[in-house]
Amino acid sequence: MTAGRVIVVGSINVDLVVGVDELPGPGETVIGGDLVTHQGGKGANQAVAAARQGASVVMLGAVGDDDFGTGALEALVVEGIDVSGVRVLSGAPSGTALIAVSSGGENQIVVAPGANARVEATVLDAASPPVSADDVVVVQHEVPVAVVERVIRDGSAAGATVMLNPAPARAVDPEVLALVDVVIPNEHELAALVGSAVSLDDAGLSAAVAAAGARALVVTLGGDGAALATDEVVTRVPAPVVDVVDTTGAGDTFVGALAAALARGEALDAAVVAAVEVAAVSVTGAGARGGMPRR
Repeated sequence: MTAGRVIVVGSINVDLVVGVDELPGPGETVIGGDLVTHQGGKGANQAVAAARQGASVVMLGAVGDDDFGTGALEALVVEGIDVSGVRVLSGAPSGTALIAVSSGGENQIVVAPGANARVEATVLDAASPPVSADDVVVVQHEVPVAVVERVIRDGSAAGATVMLNPAPARAVDPEVLALVDVVIPNEHELAALVGSAVSLDDAGLSAAVAAAGARALVVTLGGDGAALATDEVVTRVPAPVVDVVDTTGAGDTFVGALAAALARGEALDAAVVAAVEVAAVSVTGAGARGGMPRR
């Protein structure tokens, strides 16, 4: 049972993945293994992660009228996600991500947005029933800036808990950022938000909260877990030690698990603990969704 829905506005992609011994440097060509296709997109991944943690999930966005789009929607339906508000765009390609994964589990990703770049700013209106104060609204940066800003404004106006995962990294209008309840960046995304590199000690994170104008920052720290920073305190949550297979999608798993915990009524600090544990499990499997655990 959950107190509200998780409504995810974001990208829906197909991931084309190849394994390599070492990631290539600039101008370098390397020989990889077999090409593998996975379902992906930051928005869709976060929706799946939340659904597997027991949340009632609504996915909003767009796909093309191609085989990739059809398969992407079918994969979300299998997870029990409501896709009735996803637009299927005639003549548009579905979003695609090209991913190289090293033997050590690190990755490089290039995204071709396709239909994701054509999501309309009023996308949140497609949620049925309308967004309410019980809901958690999640958005990321793989859809246009105007969409992100409108979703944050509309979600806040509806009284929902609004979460922003500012990835890929880019600056956010301070007036819009002030409406977000929880901002979830990694170290690089945090630097983009505040306009400079950030020290990850407690003093640096406290200063980053003030500089960003955010209500709460949950900074993901990879193998070191996460840090919850507000204007009052910094709380660190260490990650369990696991055998890493593939870090692709770990951040999305974290965001989805955090949203699911908040939707079922957990306090933010407890939700961060749950999200760290879920994300740690996720890197023990291959692919963005391959290791995502169920609650």
